[in-house]
Amino acid sequence: MPRPIVLASSSRYRQELLARLQLPYLTDAPDVPEAPLLGESLTATAERLSLLKADTVALRHKDAIVIGSDQVAELSGKALGKPADHAGAVAQLLAMSGRTARFHTGVAVVDGASGQRLSGCVSTEVNYRVLTAESIEAYLRRDTPYDCAGSAKIESLGISLVTSVRSDDPTALIGLPLILLTTLLARLGVDVPPR
Repeated sequence: MPRPIVLASSSRYRQELLARLQLPYLTDAPDVPEAPLLGESLTATAERLSLLKADTVALRHKDAIVIGSDQVAELSGKALGKPADHAGAVAQLLAMSGRTARFHTGVAVVDGASGQRLSGCVSTEVNYRVLTAESIEAYLRRDTPYDCAGSAKIESLGISLVTSVRSDDPTALIGLPLILLTTLLARLGVDVPPR
């Protein structure tokens, strides 16, 4: 009988991505602080928080394979959080106009039974068009990306805001790098596609 899989997240974006793998899974929100540590790189933050989420949920699901993920957006070496509201999203998009942002997406897989922990991070470079206040307002009215780091949904109308995206994993920018995830799952004996 296959081991239960638990996604340590309440994110609908991550749930939609994990569903692509056609593996049955449960969700359990980890409720952990998502603050960086002093002197920690943004890629290290994303990977550490992914592990923290998976470890936290694995304590409640000792027989499961637990998946954790976290994303940190970066502009000029500084972290960008989720905007939470319209004004924050406007400010973020104006700051990224004509510039390059990086999105670091960590993923971790923890075997609750054995304690084995695997993790990694995928970085994505996003080049933004020069954005006008009018184009930003029009975009935000339609997509309302207030729950997205960087204030844009690349899988939706947010694609119109960028000139290019560079990544080893096209799903990383949406919040769960499936190429890396399937590699980590295979190392724990989880077959994708399921047999």
